[in-house]
Amino acid sequence: MSQHFDAIVIGTGQSGPALAVCLGKSGRKTAVVERAAFGGTCVNVGCTPTKAYVACARAAHVARHAADFGVQVDGDVRVDLAFVKARKDRIIGASRDGVERWLRATPNVTVFQGHARFTGPHAVSVEVAGGESLALDAPEIFLNTGTRASVPSIPGLERIRYETNSSILALEALPSHLAIVGGSYIALEFAQIFRRFGSRVTVLVRGARVLAREDEDVALAVQEVMVREGVEFRFGTAPHAVEPLGDGGTRIALDDGVLDVSHLLFATGRIPNTDDLGLDAAGIARDAHGIIPVDGQLRTKVEGVWALGDVNGRGAFTHSSYDDYQIIAANLLDGGNRSADARIPAYAVFVDPPLARVGMSERAVRESGRPALVSTMPMSRVGRARERGETDGFMKALVDAQTKRILGASIFGIEGDEAIHTFIDIMTADAPYTTLQFAMHIHPTVSELVPTLLDGLRPLK
Repeated sequence: MSQHFDAIVIGTGQSGPALAVCLGKSGRKTAVVERAAFGGTCVNVGCTPTKAYVACARAAHVARHAADFGVQVDGDVRVDLAFVKARKDRIIGASRDGVERWLRATPNVTVFQGHARFTGPHAVSVEVAGGESLALDAPEIFLNTGTRASVPSIPGLERIRYETNSSILALEALPSHLAIVGGSYIALEFAQIFRRFGSRVTVLVRGARVLAREDEDVALAVQEVMVREGVEFRFGTAPHAVEPLGDGGTRIALDDGVLDVSHLLFATGRIPNTDDLGLDAAGIARDAHGIIPVDGQLRTKVEGVWALGDVNGRGAFTHSSYDDYQIIAANLLDGGNRSADARIPAYAVFVDPPLARVGMSERAVRESGRPALVSTMPMSRVGRARERGETDGFMKALVDAQTKRILGASIFGIEGDEAIHTFIDIMTADAPYTTLQFAMHIHPTVSELVPTLLDGLRPLK
């Protein structure tokens, strides 16, 4: 016999738990199904652990450069990876346990641990421990099942040990030489982390430069910082075969030669966890990439079924996933009319210094053909950057010349991941750039130079 609920939430990533609690508080009898670790990608193998590693790597980097500030540190700076991992495990453990306790303590919410698959448009079977299957049904079902690492099919892969963004977080000894396949956000973050930890790092990039989606000036500035720190790049190459070495390492056959390394990390994209949900039984289609198509209100084509977070192709960030929850809660429970179509894309790459972006890139603005204004400013103009001895990078702003609305902004530099919110807020308010240009900001901060940046707007040629 099937257990009936008002709502079923499958997956406990960034949006699932908040939505389940909100549904429960609204009086809906709600089931939550989680097959693995509570908290999803962000808490367990994404933002939380990697940013804990970024913090440790920065501590090592600052210690090595302490003499630049007149601080004497005796002896070599070494990183104990086992300690770093244990610290990370404590942090994610507290977050993961907190999510589970929150759900289990919420009235009207029942937690099931197991793998859920559709058996009909509004019915699921949950395989729990011991092989038992439970039948659940509800008129409202919400999918928040996240993604996993994508690993290319390469001859010899089954004979070697390789790492993904998840498994590399389990290492307790530093790689002597880490090769990373990929040139985007995950690849660059891990490259800098392990270089600062003390590993030799080689990044293998299929294209001509890193961060192919970003403007060339931004990408090259990031690349320059990492090269200066000792990260090696090989462009226009990709592995076409691998084989084990006698010392436990790996030999990589590349388009431009051979590379022997101790460890190999694939940072080559993510796959939505939608292939084993029984979607066909519900009449829910996936696209060629495994994404579940949704409308602006995140509804699938099946009435009463929504898709949130990475599986819907509407952002694939923790913050966009949480915004998915807010959109659904507002529309379903508060009579709102919010839409993801109105969302302004914003994100950061957490290299050090960070790269933060909102809205359109310069390339996108040029391709649009609209009359626009642009301004750039080196971070060396920023007092906070000079005081901290971290003047790498620059700010860039793009404005519609006719409407005076900000089209996009990039900040690659110290605290850029925080300062970018001055742009995000003005763009969300749909206010002209002059509102920000004439704002009085606090000195000495990074944000105080944003009005000065806007003073320098000139026609984009």
